[in-house]
Amino acid sequence: MTIPEFTCLCPKTGQPDFATLELEYVADARCVELKSLKLYVWAFRDRGAFHEAVTNEILGALVAATAPRYMKLTARFNVRGGIYTTVVATHRKPGWSPEPVVTLP
Repeated sequence: MTIPEFTCLCPKTGQPDFATLELEYVADARCVELKSLKLYVWAFRDRGAFHEAVTNEILGALVAATAPRYMKLTARFNVRGGIYTTVVATHRKPGWSPEPVVTLP
């Protein structure tokens, strides 16, 4: 899933931070419901949050809600102070490993 309109506020200046979130996961018994995800992501618009902290918070909440086999959240933040920031957070269910890659000739 790609979420191109993520917004939160810089906790130091109060200026908006913009990011594209990319969520990849292997579901188990539950999955992410898109409307709920959209509303959850919107909840950060008026909150001050550091890039790393907000990425880990979102991943943690999604893992708690869905208990996936695997989940990866990549947050690509737009430039601030001349620097682009990309934060990657992952979760892997204990004992789970992906299927081996099959390479076709």
